Amino acid sequence: MIRKFRVGAFLIMLAVTAVTLIAGCSKKENVVSEKEVEEKTPAAQPKQVDVGPKQVKLETSMGDIFIELNEEAAPVTVKNFLRYVEEGFYNGTIFHRVIRNFMIQAGGFTVYMKEKETHRPIINEFRLSNLRGTVAMAKLGGNPNSATSQFFINLRDNSRNLDRQNGGFTVFGKVVEGMNLVDAIAKVKTGVKTGTMRARDGSIRKSPIRDVPLEPVVIKSAKVVSGK
Repeated sequence: MIRKFRVGAFLIMLAVTAVTLIAGCSKKENVVSEKEVEEKTPAAQPKQVDVGPKQVKLETSMGDIFIELNEEAAPVTVKNFLRYVEEGFYNGTIFHRVIRNFMIQAGGFTVYMKEKETHRPIINEFRLSNLRGTVAMAKLGGNPNSATSQFFINLRDNSRNLDRQNGGFTVFGKVVEGMNLVDAIAKVKTGVKTGTMRARDGSIRKSPIRDVPLEPVVIKSAKVVSGK
């Protein structure tokens, strides 16, 4: 069973035929368009040298993971992800959901298990299958257009479940270096911890979260790097 937490509907459930991943708000009218994502991305960022597809380096407490982004398949999703990267949003967050032989999830909670406030959700851009090593967005159950900051890395071919549920989970990149580290993270001991989250009504609540690494696996920094 997988969950991406936010009180109420924030959960990602793995069963034989049903899986749900969580993230962000759930109101369709609040979905951010491609134009809005582009306009709200900080303009003062230094330009990256274009050497093939953009890559993002996740420096974690267990080592480095390099993710190659697919702007052609998921342009809105990639812009949204890069905005969080450039704002330093992911720095100090953790892999808060780890399930062996399924996926590892990150991008929403601090080491103190406090959920970070995000931008508005984006539209769903499901096109590519959730195969081993691919990186996809988590979202709310029952709302395809609800992804915000949380993402996950597939540990196996999950296309049978994740490509069919909730409009499909948008794959926007793949791990090109550090998959051995991803597999190592998947083997850490996990348990239940209390998380602090914002409910749909705006209130702050605490709730138990399962499958959390007992020893935090921290994303020290996330930065755009040139293609190798």
